Amino acid sequence: MQPPPEVIRTKHHRVACDGSGQVDAALGHPRVYYQIDDSVGFVDCGYCDRRFVLEGGPADKNS
Repeated sequence: MQPPPEVIRTKHHRVACDGSGQVDAALGHPRVYYQIDDSVGFVDCGYCDRRFVLEGGPADKNS
């Protein structure tokens, strides 16, 4: 299994992704919202595969 292209650590359970960051938002994808489940600790964007990891959650390798 290949690692996700980008991992973003967050303190929030609700996150939004539009594919921007290193590229202009106009070159990204439609903004989508995701809810991080406490039991999993992360959610992947269905468009760009960016992974959002809940800080201190089960998927957070830096905790």
